[in-house]
Amino acid sequence: MDMQASRQLAVTQQQAWDALNDPAVLKACIPGCDKVEASGENQYAIGMALKIGPVSAKFKGNIELTDINPPASYKLSFEGQGGPAGFGKGSAAVVLTPNDTGCELAYSVQASVGGKVAQLGQRLIDGAAKSMAEDFFKRFDLEMQKQHPDAYAARDAAAGATSDAAAPVAAKTAPLDATAIAGIPRWAWMLGATVILVVSYWLAN
Repeated sequence: MDMQASRQLAVTQQQAWDALNDPAVLKACIPGCDKVEASGENQYAIGMALKIGPVSAKFKGNIELTDINPPASYKLSFEGQGGPAGFGKGSAAVVLTPNDTGCELAYSVQASVGGKVAQLGQRLIDGAAKSMAEDFFKRFDLEMQKQHPDAYAARDAAAGATSDAAAPVAAKTAPLDATAIAGIPRWAWMLGATVILVVSYWLAN
């Protein structure tokens, strides 16, 4: 399974980086997660409950961070066991790119599953994975709003100012609309009428 996604955040690259390396934040944002604990240098033990179609299981696994380039990117390798339900393993590249409105959080994932989960079919597994990813992004964004409300307030204010700036332009164009008939400028009607008169005169003679 290969998957890519991204989301625009109002926080800075450094603020997003700090949150992505905070076990408490990850625990709150990963759907079904009940444990994220440091188990070594750049290593975490994770526990989570998952339900994919008819299969429900509690997975335990490990996450290791490599290729760390703070505050821009890292690679995350993971593996988990769900008992009779099966297992999962893979890797994800996480990239934070600063921009004018905060930063973009993007990732690409390569993963594989085995056991009962693998027997559910690729379409069902992919759908569940994408749903979890979207849920994570949504939760992470909400967590950033809680931690950095000023950043989101500033973004919303800037968006409102942009909308207000467009209003005078519309007001200035209003008088032009008043000189139009059925959406066509009056000068076009006059030109058309002149052409008709000239053609009619030519035909008459």
